[in-house]
Order: sequence, then C-alpha cells, then structure tokens
Amino acid sequence: MKLKFVNRTTQSTSIKQAINELLDKGFTDKQDIYSKVVEELGVPRPTVRRVARDLRNELLQKIKILQSEVPEMEIAQGKTTQSAD
Repeated sequence: MKLKFVNRTTQSTSIKQAINELLDKGFTDKQDIYSKVVEELGVPRPTVRRVARDLRNELLQKIKILQSEVPEMEIAQGKTTQSAD
C-alpha cells in the first residue's frame, strides 16, 4: 500500500475551493457538502469538517470587517447631511 502525502496547506486550499464550488452550485445541507467533498477529493471527513470550520471563521471575520465600516460611513454621511442644514 502506497501512502500519499499531501501538503496540508494545499489540501486545505483544495477542500475550501470544493466547498465554495458546492455552495455556488446551491448546496445548502452541510452534511451533503461534506459527503461530496469526501467523495470528490478522497480526504477524511474530520479533515473536511476542520477545514470547513476554518473557512467559516475566515468568512465571519471578513463579514465583521465589512460590517464594521457601515456605521462609520453612516455617521460620516449623517455629519455631512447635518452640516449642510
């Protein structure tokens, strides 16, 4: 039996890409997504779950960054509107 060693970073990137592609195709059930990724890439399910958690955390972090700018813009626009009065 020949063991196949894969760079963990490359494997994580491939799993994240596969998850994103399935989400783009309209998959909404996470168990279905995990099963498809396991089937397509031949990686262990716990690895897919770990990478999915990492991806979720990265996306939530980006969302927080984008949301944090909204109130600042609204405040700045409010000041502009008030100063025009």
